[in-house]
Amino acid sequence: MTDILDEAKKLEIRHRQAALDNALKRTEPTQQTLDGRVICISCDTPISLDRLAAKPEAARCIHCQQIEEHKHGR
Repeated sequence: MTDILDEAKKLEIRHRQAALDNALKRTEPTQQTLDGRVICISCDTPISLDRLAAKPEAARCIHCQQIEEHKHGR
Protein backbone atom coordinates (compact mmCIF):
# COMPACT_ATOMS: atom_id res chain seq x y z
CA MET A 1 0.00 0.00 0.00
CA THR A 2 2.83 2.40 0.79
CA ASP A 3 4.26 2.00 -2.72
CA ILE A 4 0.97 3.12 -4.26
CA LEU A 5 0.81 6.15 -1.99
CA ASP A 6 4.45 7.04 -2.73
CA GLU A 7 3.83 6.80 -6.48
CA ALA A 8 0.68 8.90 -6.16
CA LYS A 9 2.59 11.57 -4.25
CA LYS A 10 5.37 11.61 -6.88
CA LEU A 11 2.77 11.97 -9.63
CA GLU A 12 1.09 14.81 -7.74
CA ILE A 13 4.42 16.62 -7.38
CA ARG A 14 5.21 16.18 -11.11
CA HIS A 15 1.78 17.53 -12.10
CA ARG A 16 2.10 20.50 -9.75
CA GLN A 17 5.56 21.32 -11.12
CA ALA A 18 4.28 21.02 -14.69
CA ALA A 19 1.45 23.42 -13.91
CA LEU A 20 3.89 25.90 -12.36
CA ASP A 21 6.27 25.57 -15.33
CA ASN A 22 3.42 26.19 -17.76
CA ALA A 23 2.27 29.24 -15.82
CA LEU A 24 5.79 30.68 -15.92
CA LYS A 25 6.09 30.02 -19.66
CA ARG A 26 2.89 31.94 -20.31
CA THR A 27 4.44 35.00 -18.72
CA GLU A 28 7.44 34.88 -21.06
CA PRO A 29 7.21 37.26 -24.00
CA THR A 30 6.15 35.57 -27.22
CA GLN A 31 8.41 36.09 -30.18
CA GLN A 32 6.79 36.80 -33.52
CA THR A 33 8.05 37.03 -37.07
CA LEU A 34 7.44 40.06 -39.26
CA ASP A 35 4.37 38.35 -40.74
CA GLY A 36 2.92 37.75 -37.24
CA ARG A 37 3.82 34.05 -36.88
CA VAL A 38 4.69 32.89 -33.35
CA ILE A 39 8.22 31.53 -32.88
CA CYS A 40 9.05 28.43 -30.79
CA ILE A 41 11.05 29.36 -27.68
CA SER A 42 13.19 26.22 -28.05
CA CYS A 43 14.11 26.01 -31.74
CA ASP A 44 13.22 29.47 -33.13
CA THR A 45 11.02 28.09 -35.91
CA PRO A 46 7.45 29.29 -36.51
CA ILE A 47 4.78 27.36 -34.60
CA SER A 48 2.22 25.82 -36.97
CA LEU A 49 -1.11 27.55 -37.32
CA ASP A 50 -2.87 24.25 -36.52
CA ARG A 51 -1.03 24.04 -33.19
CA LEU A 52 -1.84 27.66 -32.34
CA ALA A 53 -5.48 27.09 -33.26
CA ALA A 54 -5.61 24.16 -30.83
CA LYS A 55 -3.46 25.82 -28.14
CA PRO A 56 -3.18 29.60 -28.65
CA GLU A 57 -0.86 30.02 -25.67
CA ALA A 58 1.67 27.50 -27.07
CA ALA A 59 5.26 28.61 -26.56
CA ARG A 60 6.85 25.64 -28.36
CA CYS A 61 6.30 23.84 -31.65
CA ILE A 62 4.79 20.38 -31.32
CA HIS A 63 8.17 18.65 -31.77
CA CYS A 64 9.90 20.68 -29.04
CA GLN A 65 6.88 20.30 -26.74
CA GLN A 66 7.04 16.51 -27.11
CA ILE A 67 10.75 16.58 -26.23
CA GLU A 68 10.04 18.78 -23.20
CA GLU A 69 7.27 16.47 -21.98
CA HIS A 70 9.48 13.42 -22.49
CA LYS A 71 12.22 15.05 -20.37
CA HIS A 72 9.72 15.53 -17.55
CA GLY A 73 8.13 12.08 -17.88
CA ARG A 74 4.67 13.30 -18.88
